[in-house]
Amino acid sequence: MSRRDLLLEAKCGFIAELDAQSRDCGDVSLQDDVVVSRPLSATEAIGNTGRDDFPIIKGKEVLMQAVYRGSAGQAFTAAKGGFRGTLGDVLELPLCGSFERAALIATMNAVLRHLGRIEKTVHCKDDGPKRCAASFADWIREQQAERVGLVGLQPALLEALVKTLGPERVMASDLAEAGSVRCHVKLLDGMKPQEMFERCQLILISGSTLANGTIDDLMELAESNNQRVVFYGTTVAGAAYLLGLDRMCPCST
Repeated sequence: MSRRDLLLEAKCGFIAELDAQSRDCGDVSLQDDVVVSRPLSATEAIGNTGRDDFPIIKGKEVLMQAVYRGSAGQAFTAAKGGFRGTLGDVLELPLCGSFERAALIATMNAVLRHLGRIEKTVHCKDDGPKRCAASFADWIREQQAERVGLVGLQPALLEALVKTLGPERVMASDLAEAGSVRCHVKLLDGMKPQEMFERCQLILISGSTLANGTIDDLMELAESNNQRVVFYGTTVAGAAYLLGLDRMCPCST
């Protein structure tokens, strides 16, 4: 069996949505303009969180924003760049590069937001990450999972998980921070998270995995170990809708 390509599947679903919308009311055209801005600054993206350990603040990732008919969609990525063209131009971008993947993802989020299919496509700011982490902590208590995994370092979320469950019941992995210890949890190599998927009954995965291309292997691991996955963040908003993935992002707008 060939490996799934979830971004390609999401793109196909997105095109089907556009075709249906065009047939039903003609509200969308492939000639419509799409603007993908320069990467947002940390202040523009997340405001003043009172923390200095978010990846975007440390320069390890950027937040790309696409605007379609006044609606904004975002995607975290390590790539930088800008784009202006038509919706059709976006759909013609190859998906082999990080920038092109993120441009498509942000555009899907913006268009689906405009169409009313999704919401919460703009990252929370200021005290939002803290409130988000508290919401996740309350939700985690209800899940009664023996051990929870976190893929992608969202420091406020990791801190909340450790305070709620204790460090012995939390596992985390990250591409850039592998081997470091955060909140008494040693971060696994983001490219080798097998142990997490074998031991954790519930795994929270950053939506940025869709942009960096690691999502396919991660979902394959989850399915082979029969573990539950919930995605977090704005990046995966459109793909979660199109692919039927579970997503939580309580404080985004």
